[in-house]
Amino acid sequence: MVHVQGFTFNPFQENSYIVYNDQKEAVIIDPGCYTREEQAFFLEYIQSNGLKPLALLNTHCHIDHILGNAFVLRNFELDFYAHELDLPTLQMGELSAKMYGMSEYETSPKPTKFIQDKEVLQFGNIQLDVIFGPGHAPGHVAFYNAASNILLGGDILFKGSFGRYDLPGGSLEVLKKSITERLFTLPENTVVYSGHGPATSIGEEKSTNPILSY
Repeated sequence: MVHVQGFTFNPFQENSYIVYNDQKEAVIIDPGCYTREEQAFFLEYIQSNGLKPLALLNTHCHIDHILGNAFVLRNFELDFYAHELDLPTLQMGELSAKMYGMSEYETSPKPTKFIQDKEVLQFGNIQLDVIFGPGHAPGHVAFYNAASNILLGGDILFKGSFGRYDLPGGSLEVLKKSITERLFTLPENTVVYSGHGPATSIGEEKSTNPILSY
C-alpha cells in the first residue's frame, strides 16, 4: 500500500508529489518548489514525517515540473530518473525560466537514469510501472502502481481536460493516442494524480473527457 501526498507550487500551480509507504520509503515526483518558502515547506514535510527519499522522478521536464530538482538533489543523495527523449526539454530550462522572469531558477542536474516504456521501477517496496505517453512533451511518462490503483500522470490527462499540445514536441494526435490507448486501458477505479488541478479517475475521464471528441 502506498500513499500520495500532493503539494501545489510555483506560479504555474503545478502539483508536486511524494509517494511513500508505511515503511517511510518515499519517491519524489515532479518537485516544482521554487521559492525558499516552498522549498522549506517541502523539506519540513519530509523530515517531520520521517520519510526516506529513494529517488527523484520527472514525468516530463517542462520548467514548472523541474523548478525544485536542484534543491531536492542537493538535500538528498538520489538517482534522478527521466525519459531520454525529454532531455532537450530539460536543457531548455534556463531559457524557459528567463522567459517567465524566474530569476531564482537553479539549473536542474541531468538525469542519472533514463527510463523506458513498460519498465518496472522498484524503490524499496514501492513499485512503479512506466507508461510512455507523449503528446504534451516528447519524453512524457506516467507512473502506475497497480496495487494501490494510482497513476501519477503529469500533464497527459486532467480532470475534465488534457495537456497542452502546442508546445515544442507536442501533438494532439499523439496525445489522444496516449490517453485512449495507454491510460484509458487501465482499471476504471485508478485514481489519476495530475500535474495540475484536482485528482480524477480513469472511469470518470473515459466517459466525460473532451479528448474523446477530437
